[in-house]
Amino acid sequence: MSIATILLPLFVLVLMTFALMVLMARSRIGALKRGEVKMGDVALGQSNWPPRAQQISNCYHNQFQLPVLFYVLTILAIITRHADYLFVALAWVFVLARIAHAYIHSTTNYVRHRFNAFLVGALVLLVMWIIFAVQILAGV
Repeated sequence: MSIATILLPLFVLVLMTFALMVLMARSRIGALKRGEVKMGDVALGQSNWPPRAQQISNCYHNQFQLPVLFYVLTILAIITRHADYLFVALAWVFVLARIAHAYIHSTTNYVRHRFNAFLVGALVLLVMWIIFAVQILAGV
């Protein structure tokens, strides 16, 4: 399996993270320009942003939690040559779940749907880690 095939889901997730960063910046700059918040109110990272800007910010910051385990696993799977078709298929399911989670989080923010998307991604990632650990420990 090619490195490009293995890394494509990771690249999509990174692209989404940068897209959220741009969306967050636009939302925050807009809030500052409209006078909804003053620079001094948020200079130390306080959560004084208007709700919409905070919602996007929360979604962006969430990309540095569970996805970090995905990034590490992908790198380890490449290094140890354990990135097979199942790994890539599960990686795509994880990434699609993260995209759904981010979409819900940054739009309707309906918690039940957001949680379901999160849970799918978390369980898929857990399965990926279990498979990887078993393969490594079993010497497969």
